[in-house]
Amino acid sequence: MMRRDVFQAIADPTRREIIQLVSQKNMHLNEVADHFEVSRPAISKHIRILTECGLIRMKQEGRLRFCEPDLKKLNEVADWVEQYREFWTQKLDALETYLETLQKKGPQPVPKPGSGPAKKRK
Repeated sequence: MMRRDVFQAIADPTRREIIQLVSQKNMHLNEVADHFEVSRPAISKHIRILTECGLIRMKQEGRLRFCEPDLKKLNEVADWVEQYREFWTQKLDALETYLETLQKKGPQPVPKPGSGPAKKRK
């Protein structure tokens, strides 16, 4: 079995919706498929990918196969996103500080075209 990664799993909107459904209630394959317009084989393929990524476990109960959520792997996504949240928070804080500094200085005169230092010609 090919090992897939959690980012691949959540890249598809249908798989994200399956994760949402199963996280609310364990469902057998037909119950999951009933929520979608696509074919049952297509839903089975999505569920197989989610299983390979470790986001869903299959549990056999009699003749039915139930999908159970195992969402610990989503922490990888949260950790990845968090590093960018910290980056942008720092950038926005720096911008806020800069804007406050400009505001304290008050309005600055706008130089007239051609009144700046002359450019040297080569």
